[in-house]
Amino acid sequence: MAEIKDPENTIIIELKDGPVTIELLADVAPKHAERMKELARAGKYDNVAFHRVIDGFMAQTGDVEHGNMEQDYNARRCGTGGSDLDDLPAEFSKLPHDRGTLGAARSQDPNSANSQFFINFKDNHFLNGQYTVYGRVIDGMEAVDKIARGEPPANPDRMISVKVAADA
Repeated sequence: MAEIKDPENTIIIELKDGPVTIELLADVAPKHAERMKELARAGKYDNVAFHRVIDGFMAQTGDVEHGNMEQDYNARRCGTGGSDLDDLPAEFSKLPHDRGTLGAARSQDPNSANSQFFINFKDNHFLNGQYTVYGRVIDGMEAVDKIARGEPPANPDRMISVKVAADA
């Protein structure tokens, strides 16, 4: 397992194939990092489906409104919702969308990110400067690579639990 340097800015996502450790980039995108911690601490990400998983591109999840597979899951609406919190302003940086980075999912409006995010399967530099990068997988990318593919997947995988390392 990777060494956790800053437990307050580290997220651990439990997937069916093992834990994924994510270093949040609070110095680069403080509002996005804070939002992920807030939703994780409230248990909002637990059991949320990966609703859009494109081979060779990315795995998207985080629809806390329609994506909880244990409570009010709606496969047709999953991917259209967010949290009950306000949308976030874009926090674009020079950080590239490399394999394992976390990007904030949003609509056409750059300031519409809320709870949804994606993990890049490969370097996706065409996204640079268009989507906020606010974290990177530091351990467990092999579990991310095994997430069921599809838009939506026939049998979606889920984030079993999402915790801030400082609380785990």
